[in-house]
Amino acid sequence: MSTTINDEKASTSIKEDKKKTDEVIEEESGPPMKKRETWNHQIDFLLACIGFSVGLGNVWRFPYLCYKNGGGAFLIPYLICVVIGGIPLFFLEVALGQFMSIGGIGAWRICPLFQGIGWATTVIVFFLNCYYNVILCWAFYYMFASFTDVLPWGSCGNEWNTIRCTTSFKKLPACNMTALNMTMTWPEIKNTTSDYLNCTLPWEPKKIDSVTEYWEEKVLGISDGIENLGTIKWDLALCLLLAWIVVYACICKGIRTSGKVMYVTATSPYIFMTILLVRGCTLPGAIDGIIFYLKPDLDKIGNAQVWVDAGTQIFFSYSISLGALTALGSYNKFNHNSYRDAIIFACANSGTSIFAGFVIFSTLGYMSYEQGIPVADVAESGPGLAFIAYPKALIQMPVAPVWSVLFFLMIILLGLDSQFVGVEGLVTAFVDEYAYYLRRGHRREIFIGIVCILSYGVGLSMVTNGGMYVFQLFDYYSGSKIILFVAFFECIAIAWIYGVNRFYDNMEMMYGFRINPYMKYSWLFSAPLFCIVIFILSVINYSELTYNRPTGTYVYPDWAVGIGWGMASLSAIWIPIVAVKKVIEFAKCGQACRKLLLPQGLEEHQLRSQDKTNPMEMNGMILDDESPPGYPNEAYVASQTKL
Repeated sequence: MSTTINDEKASTSIKEDKKKTDEVIEEESGPPMKKRETWNHQIDFLLACIGFSVGLGNVWRFPYLCYKNGGGAFLIPYLICVVIGGIPLFFLEVALGQFMSIGGIGAWRICPLFQGIGWATTVIVFFLNCYYNVILCWAFYYMFASFTDVLPWGSCGNEWNTIRCTTSFKKLPACNMTALNMTMTWPEIKNTTSDYLNCTLPWEPKKIDSVTEYWEEKVLGISDGIENLGTIKWDLALCLLLAWIVVYACICKGIRTSGKVMYVTATSPYIFMTILLVRGCTLPGAIDGIIFYLKPDLDKIGNAQVWVDAGTQIFFSYSISLGALTALGSYNKFNHNSYRDAIIFACANSGTSIFAGFVIFSTLGYMSYEQGIPVADVAESGPGLAFIAYPKALIQMPVAPVWSVLFFLMIILLGLDSQFVGVEGLVTAFVDEYAYYLRRGHRREIFIGIVCILSYGVGLSMVTNGGMYVFQLFDYYSGSKIILFVAFFECIAIAWIYGVNRFYDNMEMMYGFRINPYMKYSWLFSAPLFCIVIFILSVINYSELTYNRPTGTYVYPDWAVGIGWGMASLSAIWIPIVAVKKVIEFAKCGQACRKLLLPQGLEEHQLRSQDKTNPMEMNGMILDDESPPGYPNEAYVASQTKL
């Protein structure tokens, strides 16, 4: 009874509370609060999602996984994973951001017990931003190096080359030294006759092609391990600085400016990919590469690793569990049809992955033809494709520098919008959480500058002599398997705790129609099951990090692996920590624990008609004097109600 009386008193004093908080704002010295921005045009949101999620993974990871896991047959598990996990989880994060109209941390006030999800995604996207820009740094380096008559990685005899350097990319047959009861590979043989019958003892170390030496010796200046970081390579440090300056320039003025940039960065890569595809298809051997890419091997579908690769690729290419999608959705107007955009995005994202496979393998087929070796021996993924395999093909093309500039410009544009949207997602989470302080004057721009400087400082460790080992450590541990874990709890929080039917009602309020029930059952059953199964399979198939070099395989020491797992746990641990914190806060305030499962911070337009019959339970913005810390205080409420 006492609770009901208090609820009624609180609901009747709403206007008085708002009036008081408005006075607080007016009395505050300093610049006035800025309104929260929204997208200028409806298409800006869609382009931002495509620009963020369609990135380097679509170009350098998907084609490799496709050929590795059965060619065209890989499309079967891939598309199944798109329908089961990709589209529902992407739409869940976008719709949540749009409904709550707030960034990645504050949006999870919809379920206070799991507000740690917002902090977990924020940590993940911070780590991602730190190492992702290093890829742009390498791409800038290669693009600048391409402005020359002859590509520098196509020859030996340069200052960075060693005695092992060779310009022959052909894989020659082995020399069978039966007299000595041993077999040596061709590059290790000093002398031999044309029929490979007479061989002498090896005296030279294994040969390394000039492209690989340029990558390792000139660009990276790589050391022998993470134990030996060496010094900062200032040429790379300057390229990394340039990358961060470009990112800052794109986002410092907010999403209205970055939305305009998206018109170029999200669309121009398709122009460059089309140009490269046309060029690749005119080269001899291109058809063999494309056949190799798509030739189905149905026997591999039964392999569990194929499904793990398909599932993890979906999470990478759809940018799930990073918080940035929630931030992008929060800038939509409340009635924007993001449901339609989610379907269009899925088609664009997966279509780009398949299209990129034709671009890459048409050129790798030409490379295979020129070198006289199977396509499988030239196929790479990750940095190995962008900075070793593809540059090998480029130096064999007529007018090679032109095609090299186009290729690396495409890489830069693909990565650039992914990078600055990732930074925007991180910044939005904090600016919305501390809007009263950061949404005044030029404080937001200053805060973005601080984030960029901090991220640049972390990235400097990856442009040292041992920087590649640090980069691989970030890439392998900070956001791989953990995003599956986080996505599982996203489904649990929305579908099972907040209530999937309630969320469906909220979306009907936004869109003006009730969406297909498929999403409901996906969030309840198939999506969380998908996340946890892929997570378990990836843990079962876990192998500790190694780095393959021409001179051998480097195995990371135990202390480095420990740091990697520390980075992984640093994000996931926020979910239980914040849950315990909220339980303690509510208990101290004498509030029922069931309120941990009810949304906080909702405004009038976010409430259903049945919710308004009990406003104190549903409208967390209307709180009495016993509100636990961490929920909207007067200043924060004012900053939101004035918008």
